[in-house]
Amino acid sequence: MRVLDAGCGHGRNLVYLLREGYEVFGADRDPAAVEAVRRLARALAPALPADNFRVESLEAMSFPDSIADVAVSSAVLHFARGDDQFDAMLRGTWRTLRAGGLFFSRLASSIGIERQIRQVTGRRFALPDGSERYLVDQPLLLELTGQLGGQLADPLKTTVVQNQRAMTTWVVRKNH
Repeated sequence: MRVLDAGCGHGRNLVYLLREGYEVFGADRDPAAVEAVRRLARALAPALPADNFRVESLEAMSFPDSIADVAVSSAVLHFARGDDQFDAMLRGTWRTLRAGGLFFSRLASSIGIERQIRQVTGRRFALPDGSERYLVDQPLLLELTGQLGGQLADPLKTTVVQNQRAMTTWVVRKNH
């Protein structure tokens, strides 16, 4: 199975996959993070090419279309500066997924904390934890699921973290 971690950071989501022999790919804007993932891969899966891990933005990843069976984007999309970047990051990740593949995203949302957030501009909000994030909601995620040509593989699930922020899990199967 081929797994792409879009916004892989230092590889915290990749340890199990590397140990179990999955063909893993990753992209992140941070050169130090990508170097850390390359070191991790050398230690846990030395046969994987270093080029599987690239310093690139999600909206401009150089991986081929349909390379992945699973695309993971965990705690990444909410860093978008606005709608255009969010859409580009999402679609840049989605295009790497093969038909029938699974997209797993965990991202900040307004679900369950609507009264505790303050809109800054567009979908950017100030959260009670002091951070500012691009927030999604259920109607947007359902609309995007259809626009992408996917279907929910699991119901949306949101965890409210001590009334400070909300993280939603969005899992979509790519139809074609």
